[in-house]
Amino acid sequence: MNETIEGKKIYTGPVIVIVGPTGSGKTGISIEIAKEVGGEIISADSRAIYKYMDIGTAKPSKEEQQGVPHFGIDLVEPGVRFTVADWKALAEQKIYEIKAKGHVPIVVGGTGLYVDALIYDYKFRGKTGEKIKNSSEREHITTEQINCSDRQKMVSGYKIFGVQWPTEELRERLKKRVNKLFIQELYDETAFLVKKYGWNSQAMKSNIYQFAWGYMQGKYNLEEAKRLAFYDDWHLAKRQLTWFKRNDKIVWLPLEKIKPGVIKCIQDG
Repeated sequence: MNETIEGKKIYTGPVIVIVGPTGSGKTGISIEIAKEVGGEIISADSRAIYKYMDIGTAKPSKEEQQGVPHFGIDLVEPGVRFTVADWKALAEQKIYEIKAKGHVPIVVGGTGLYVDALIYDYKFRGKTGEKIKNSSEREHITTEQINCSDRQKMVSGYKIFGVQWPTEELRERLKKRVNKLFIQELYDETAFLVKKYGWNSQAMKSNIYQFAWGYMQGKYNLEEAKRLAFYDDWHLAKRQLTWFKRNDKIVWLPLEKIKPGVIKCIQDG
């Protein structure tokens, strides 16, 4: 939905948000949708913000992006402080810019705190909002630093969809993805990251690199490394689903129905 304002076409329809657990296919389907509707993608993934972490975070390559503009990727080096408040400011700026071009903003990711900060318009105290580490989510800020007293009231102008999978099918997808990731390029990427950043950064310990490195050092055999990486992803997926299930405004659809559902939403305005 576009309107012409002072001779310029401005997108005035909803900001589309696509969420789901890791491995659910939300990245691929969002690119398909963006190509069809003239969209641009804002990543809401707390791992994709790091430079040089490509294969290990399943970040979409330039080829996989298929010419669709992506934002929120490769923002900082591992270990550099980047808060949810920083991400929210970036996302809001990009949404404004994308709309001003007459394009559709599509926010895509599995980091629940990033998404909530945006759609509930969290207000941060202090400079940029500190982060704490917690077992229920990869990146957190303390409740004293945000005003989230009304999580039931989303900001108007957002439409949020969730990619839904039966439990066993999602588990199988994650197993297949892990098998595909254990390739020489992952080992090369891991060796580069360890040499450049060491293990002091939490970014290095919160994904597949720890298991790839363990295999490379002889700590695990290949099958054990894959098994541990799968369970790490599976536990992350369950945490993500627990987080998103709190939001009853999410329209949950099977992957094959996300595209027609989103396109209809955009057309209806």
